[in-house]
Amino acid sequence: MVSILGVRFKNAGKIYYFDPQGIEANRGDYVVVETSRGIEYGEVIHGIKEVEDSVITKPLKGVLRIATEEDTRRFNENKEKEKEAYKICIGKIEEHGLEMKLVEVEYTFDGSKILFYFTSDGRVDFRELVKDLAAVFKTRIELRQIGVRDESKSLGSIGVCGRNLCCSQFLDEFVPVSIKMAKEQGLSLNPTKISGACGRLMCCLKYEQDTYEELNRLTPSTGTVVETPDGKGTVAAVSLLKGRVSVRLEAGDETTLRDFAVDEVEVYNPDKKPQKKAEELPQKPVEKKQVNAVTEDSEGKTEKPKRRNRNRNRKKKPKTDAE
Repeated sequence: MVSILGVRFKNAGKIYYFDPQGIEANRGDYVVVETSRGIEYGEVIHGIKEVEDSVITKPLKGVLRIATEEDTRRFNENKEKEKEAYKICIGKIEEHGLEMKLVEVEYTFDGSKILFYFTSDGRVDFRELVKDLAAVFKTRIELRQIGVRDESKSLGSIGVCGRNLCCSQFLDEFVPVSIKMAKEQGLSLNPTKISGACGRLMCCLKYEQDTYEELNRLTPSTGTVVETPDGKGTVAAVSLLKGRVSVRLEAGDETTLRDFAVDEVEVYNPDKKPQKKAEELPQKPVEKKQVNAVTEDSEGKTEKPKRRNRNRNRKKKPKTDAE
C-alpha cells in the first residue's frame, strides 16, 4: 500500500497525485509540490489515502510543504504578472502578423518559465515571436497550441442549458463524444442544436449514454414486427424513457394504433413453434405389469399357473444316420 495526495493546479483541471512524505494535508489546503516542470502551487482535492501499488505509476513526486503566506503572496503576484504578459504578447502577435489567437498565459510558481497557450487553424511559425518575448521577460518562453475544447475550458461560458460550461466547472478531462450518441438518444442531428460553445458535440451527450444503450437493447426499434396481447403488429413509434411503444395493428381493412408497455410486446419470430397447453399434450399410456394369477382347487389348495413351455411348438430336429 502507498499513501497518495490529490492536488489540482487549475479550476476543473486534472488531478495529479503526489507522495505526502509525512506531511499532513487535508482537502482545501494549499501545498507546494515538485512537478516535472518545476515547483508548483496547488490545492488539495483528495486528502491522504492508501492505495495499491499497482494503481499508481512510480516514482511519485513529493509534497514539499504546506503553503505559507509567502507562497500564497507569490502565487497571487504571478497571477497579476500573467495579465500584463497577456497584453504584451497580443501586441507582439499583431506586430508579426501571425494567424493565431492567444488564450491564456501561465507563470510557473518559481517564475522560471512562462507558458503562452494559443489556438490556430494551422501551423504557425512563431520562432521570431519567441525571441521577442524572451527579450522582454528575460526568462524561458514556451508556446503551446491547444484545441477549441481547451479554449472553452480555459475561458468559460454559458451553455445552451443556461448553466456554466461543464468543462470549466467540473470535468477534469474530455471524454469521446460521437454523433451516434445523438442518434441513439433521439436528438435532432442539427449541428447547431447538439454543439456546445466550442463548436464540438456537447460533452453532456455522454452522461446518459449508458442508460440509452440499455433501453435500446430492451426496446424493439421502429418497423419491427411484434406480437401483442391484441395480435401481431408493427412498431410505429418508441418512447424509450417512458418504456412504451406504439404498435400499428391491422384487422382486415382497418388499421389502429395502440400503445403498449415494452414488457407486453415480443419480437415476432416466424420460426418459433407455438407452445401447446397442458390439456393438448398427448397422454402417455400407462404400462400395465402382468401379475401371475393364483388359483384354488376343490380341496382348498392354491397353486400357481404353470409356466408356458416356450419349446412346446418347436419341431424336433430329425436324427441323422450319424447319430
